[in-house]
Amino acid sequence: MNYEALLDRILRKVDRDAYLALADSVEPDQQAALDEIGRALHGASFDAEALAQRAHQLHQQGRIDEVNLHSALHVIDAHPSVGRLERAAEHVARQELAAYRQGGARLQANLASVERHRGVIAWQQGQLDQALDYFSRAFERQRSAGNLANVLACLVRLGEEHDARDLLGQVRAAFPAAMIEALNQLIARDPDLALLRSEIHQ
Repeated sequence: MNYEALLDRILRKVDRDAYLALADSVEPDQQAALDEIGRALHGASFDAEALAQRAHQLHQQGRIDEVNLHSALHVIDAHPSVGRLERAAEHVARQELAAYRQGGARLQANLASVERHRGVIAWQQGQLDQALDYFSRAFERQRSAGNLANVLACLVRLGEEHDARDLLGQVRAAFPAAMIEALNQLIARDPDLALLRSEIHQ
């Protein structure tokens, strides 16, 4: 893959959009319901079928929309302890269709979630070049610490630590302090970003 061109693509986005308001990951009125699913996923163990049923229930109650329903179901099926990647991929396709049907101001953020989920599947299949491309597209659509952290993790895993540090330096110089702090927190706790922890206080 032409990493130089890919990084240039991202950095052009950084230079052009650095001070635009950062998009939230989900609508505030859906955050609590998705946090509930997230807490269950991070627990010591969980019942994937029961959690999927809970996601459907939250959707039926109007607490999450169709886009976030399929996002949640993807995350459950793609979880390493579940590993149902074919089903996870089906949910990504349904999420994308739901995003287009919904349209509106959330379209780019919803499509960023679609790209991110595709990146997760590629990552789990060991297709790191493809995962990097998907994660980069997610970051281009939605400038968030999480999307950037995925790009950095891919670069580190591919042995492109120098490029990861260069990108991190460019972002630190351009983006708002709140995003940098969120990124620092991700670097501090994500083992895939451990090689970048020396950059946190620079």
